[in-house]
Amino acid sequence: MKHFSLFFFFVFLFFKIEIAFGQKKSVQAIRVTENIVVDGKLNESSWDKAPIAKDFVMYEPDNGALEKNEKRSEVKIIFNDNGIYIGATLYDNEITKIEKEITQRDNFGTADIFGIFLNGFNDGQQDFRFFVTAAGVQLDCLATENGEDFSWDAIWNSEISLTDFGWVVEMEIPYAALRFSKNDKQIWGLNIFREIRRDRHNYVWSHIDRAKGSVINQAGTLEGIENIKTPTRLFFIPYTSGYIESNDKTTNSTGKIGMDIKYGINDSFTLDAILVPDFGQTAFDNVELNLGPFEQQFNENRPFFTEGTDLFSKGDLLYSRRIGGPPSNYPVTNENETVTDYPNTVDLINAIKISGRTSDGLGIGFLNAATAKTYAKINNNETNEFREELVEPFTNYNILVFDQRFNQNSSVSFINTNVTRFGDFRDANVTGIVYDLNTRGNRFNISGDVKMSSIYDYEKPNGHTAYLNLAKTFGKYRYSVASKYVSKDFDNNDLGINFVTNYHNVYANFNYRIVKPTKTYNSFQLNSNYYLEIENTTGKMQENWINVNVNSSTLKNDYIGYGFLVSPFVTYNFYEPRVPGRYLAFPATVNAFVFFSSNYNRRFAIDVNPSVRFFDQKDRINYSIYASPRYRFNDKFTLIYNASFSKQNSDIGWVDQVDSEIILAERNRFTFNNGFSGKYALNNKMTINLTSRYYWSFAENIKFHTLQEDGTFIPNDTYNTDKDSNFNVWNFDVSYSWWFAPGSQFTALYRNNAQYFTNEINKDFGSNANNLIDNSLNHVFSVSLRYFIDYNKAKNWFKKA
Repeated sequence: MKHFSLFFFFVFLFFKIEIAFGQKKSVQAIRVTENIVVDGKLNESSWDKAPIAKDFVMYEPDNGALEKNEKRSEVKIIFNDNGIYIGATLYDNEITKIEKEITQRDNFGTADIFGIFLNGFNDGQQDFRFFVTAAGVQLDCLATENGEDFSWDAIWNSEISLTDFGWVVEMEIPYAALRFSKNDKQIWGLNIFREIRRDRHNYVWSHIDRAKGSVINQAGTLEGIENIKTPTRLFFIPYTSGYIESNDKTTNSTGKIGMDIKYGINDSFTLDAILVPDFGQTAFDNVELNLGPFEQQFNENRPFFTEGTDLFSKGDLLYSRRIGGPPSNYPVTNENETVTDYPNTVDLINAIKISGRTSDGLGIGFLNAATAKTYAKINNNETNEFREELVEPFTNYNILVFDQRFNQNSSVSFINTNVTRFGDFRDANVTGIVYDLNTRGNRFNISGDVKMSSIYDYEKPNGHTAYLNLAKTFGKYRYSVASKYVSKDFDNNDLGINFVTNYHNVYANFNYRIVKPTKTYNSFQLNSNYYLEIENTTGKMQENWINVNVNSSTLKNDYIGYGFLVSPFVTYNFYEPRVPGRYLAFPATVNAFVFFSSNYNRRFAIDVNPSVRFFDQKDRINYSIYASPRYRFNDKFTLIYNASFSKQNSDIGWVDQVDSEIILAERNRFTFNNGFSGKYALNNKMTINLTSRYYWSFAENIKFHTLQEDGTFIPNDTYNTDKDSNFNVWNFDVSYSWWFAPGSQFTALYRNNAQYFTNEINKDFGSNANNLIDNSLNHVFSVSLRYFIDYNKAKNWFKKA
C-alpha cells in the first residue's frame, strides 16, 4: 500500500492544475465569390477586403523577438465553396539575397520558405502543413508532436512572384486536402511560418514558446469560415510502368498496369488501396556486410507504407518491411540436395489502409496486406532433378490502432498486430497499450506502454513488456527517468522488429538548453544520459554506460557537436554466441566523437565526423571518420560527395560452432563507403537526380578462440576453416522526374547494381571494384507514368461529353 501511495503522490505532482494565461491570436477569413486565379500576384479585389495576419515573432534563434519592419510578413486568407486561399506578402529590403534553390518536391534546400499550418478540429494535436519556397517548390506534411511526415502529399496549387519589395505567395488549398468538422461555423487552429534562409531566422505568426514542451497547441485560430462542405474525396491514380533488365546472362522485359485509390469514407476517414503494386523505382537499400547476430534493418522506401503512418507507428510494433520482405522459412534439404533458388522477397498482392480521426479526437487506423505463396527451388545433386518447397504461404498482415487524444496534448492508444500464414506455418499476434500524458501547461510528461505477444506455431508462452517514463519537459533544465521490462518470450518480429529480450533497465537523462542566442551560440544543448540493462535470468549486466554530448550552432550557423561515452565495467552479450544461455564478456570501453557541419547557405559546405573507441583489451581499438563535402554551383545544380572509413582492430566475434564448441575470431575489419548524389533542376517541376554508392568491407581473421562458460575465451590453435569475409556492393541510380500536373508524375530511371562476396581477402581497391563489376553487374531501365484523377472533376468530363 505504501508503494501505491507514493506512486499516486508523484502522479498528483505531475498533473497538478496549471492555468494558462493570455488569449490566442486570431484572424478572420472572408467568403468571396470572385474567381481567384492563382498566379502569385494578389490582384483580385477580394484580397483587399481580407484582414491581415501580421506582427510575426521569431521562433528561433532569438525566441520571442519581434520581426523587423523591413522584413515584415502580411498574410490574408479568403475562402469559397471549393477551398481556402492564402495570400502572403513577404517584405525583404535585400531582395538580391533571397535564397531560392530549386529542389524536388518536399525538399527545402537552400531557399526562403513560407508555410501555413492548419488544424481543422483545433484540437492541438495534428497540423496539415503546406510550404512554398522562394523558388516555387511545394512541400507538405502531416505534423504531430512526434514529428513531420513529408511522405504525405496533398493536391493543391501555389505560385510565387519575386517583386521589388520581396516576394509574394498565393496558395489554393481545396477542402479535399483537409479534415474538419461538420459544424456550420468553423474555428480552425492556425499558425503561419516564414524562414529567411540567409539568416536562418524562423518566424511564426502565433508565438511558440520554445521553453514549453509542445508546439502545435500554441497555435492561434482562424475564424470566419462558415457553411462549407467537404466534397467527395475520391481519387484514382492509375499508373503504367515498363522495365528492361539486363546482365551478362539474360535480358528480360516486363510491364505493369495498376492503380492506387484514395477514398474519403467521411469527413474524418480515408481509405487508401493499391491494386497490382509496383515499387520497382523505390530507392535502393544500403546493404552492408553483417557479421553480427541480428538482421540488418532497412528504411521503408515504398510510398504506400510511408505516407500518413503516424497512427501505425504507435508503440513501435510495425516494421513494414516485413510485408513483402524475405520469406519466413528456409527449406529443409537432404544431404544430396542444394538450394539453387531462394527468393529475396515475397510478392505483395495488394494492400489497403483506413485512417483518420473523429472530431472527438479518436484516431482509428487499420492496415491490411496480403502476400503470395513463395517457393524455393532445390536441386538433387545425384539425379539433377529439381523440386520446389513452399517457404512462405499466402499470408495476411493486419494492424489495428485506436488512439484517443484529449486535453490537446495527451493520448492513449490501443494497438494490435496480427500475422496469419495459411497452412501449417507460424502465426503471431501482438497487443499493446501506449500512453503519452502531459500536464495542461506541457510542463511534465508521463509516457509508457504495456505489450503482449503470442506465437501460434508451437508451445511458447506469451511474452510481455512494459515501459514507464517520467519527464520534465519545459524550461532550460529538463530531465527524465525511465525503466523497461522485457520478458524472455516477448516476440513481435512477425510484423515488427526487436532484437533483444529478457532484460530490465533503467535510464536517466538531464539536459540544459538555451532558448535565446548568446555572444557565442545561436543554440546550445548539453545532454547527459545514464543507462543500465540487466539480463533477467542471470542478473548480469548487458549494458552499462554514461555519456555526455553537446549540440550547438554558432552565430554563423555552423553546427558543432561533441561528446563521449564511457562503459566502465565488463558487460555480457547473450546473442553473439548464437547459443541460448551462453554469453560473451565485453570489455570496458571509452568512446569519443566530434561532429562539424558548416552552414549549407554557403556554396561550399562540409560535414565531418571523426570518432574513436578504446577497449580494455589488448590491441583492440575502433576508429572512423565520415566526411561529406557539398557544392552548390547555382540554384539548379548541386553535387554532394560522402565518404566514410572505419577500422576495427582485434574485434571479437562468432564465426562457427563445432559440436558444442563455440568458435570466436579475432579479426581486423576495414570498411569503406563512398557515394555521390546530385540534382539538376530544369525548373520547379522537373529534375534530374543522381545517387551512387560503393561499399567495401572485409574482415580478416588473425586468431581463433574458444568461448568459455564464463564468457571469456582462450586461444584455439586447431581450428583452420577459412572464415574471412570480403563484401562489395555497387548501386547507381540516375532519374528524370517531371510533375506535369498536380499529383501526376512521369519518371525515367536508369539503375545498375552489383553485389559480390568472397572469402578471399584482396586489399587492393581497384581489384575489388573490378571483380564486383565483372562478376555481377545488372542494368535496369524503367519508365513510370502516374496520373492523378479527381472524381469531382472527372464527373464533369462525362457531363460535357
